[in-house]
Amino acid sequence: MTLTGPLIGLATFLIIGAFHPVVIKTEYYCGTRPWWVFLVAGIGCIAAALFVSNVLGAAVLGVTGFSSLWTILELFEQHQRVEKGWFPKGPGHGKR
Repeated sequence: MTLTGPLIGLATFLIIGAFHPVVIKTEYYCGTRPWWVFLVAGIGCIAAALFVSNVLGAAVLGVTGFSSLWTILELFEQHQRVEKGWFPKGPGHGKR
């Protein structure tokens, strides 16, 4: 019996869950300006996953990398949700 699959599933669940409040807080305090940070982090994690020989480690890095890239889209969509009044405007809202 191997736990690799369930551990990857759990890690994916936790990583995606962790990025949800990150998107909301980032847009609230910084606007959409730091999108490039998620781009660099995503590319870095994906590149690192290519060099990790451990399956679990590579999977976690890959999921984190692609979640970082997806966060860019979510950050701009969060900005639109704030514009529609679905979320409160923060001090960083005017910053793009």
